[in-house]
Amino acid sequence: MRILDRNPKDLWTGVLFIALGLAAVYFAKNQPIGTAMRMGPAYFPTMLGLLLAVIGIALLARSFLRSGPPVGAFALGKVGWITGSILLFGLLLRGMGLLIAIIVIVVLSAYASQRFRWPVALLLAVGIALSSVIVFIVFLGIPIPIIGTWIGD
Repeated sequence: MRILDRNPKDLWTGVLFIALGLAAVYFAKNQPIGTAMRMGPAYFPTMLGLLLAVIGIALLARSFLRSGPPVGAFALGKVGWITGSILLFGLLLRGMGLLIAIIVIVVLSAYASQRFRWPVALLLAVGIALSSVIVFIVFLGIPIPIIGTWIGD
């Protein structure tokens, strides 16, 4: 057994996490980072990128220590459902509002699952939508319309 065949899922997940983490740090390098008490625009992406890279290093190390399942086939259809739902969210946010846009993204993303069930997806979507309205609009005061201009004033 070759060393790279030992746990290819952890190996490639670790490589991907390291690459994404370092990319976040690289793209944030030209912004002021600030401090933990007065965070600059680069603080969050830098810290998140470093954390992602550390997790990637741990996964990479684990891939050499444990055996695991091989990497399966790439589920292009499922990736299409999820990517499409994200694009539709961006298109619907202003016109339909946060509530509808989140319900659409959650239901369409859930449809990519083999265990998709309409009642569960709708209940989850409504719960996430209401929670998002409370957190982002009520508590944080972000100026996103709850109900968009396509539905009402």
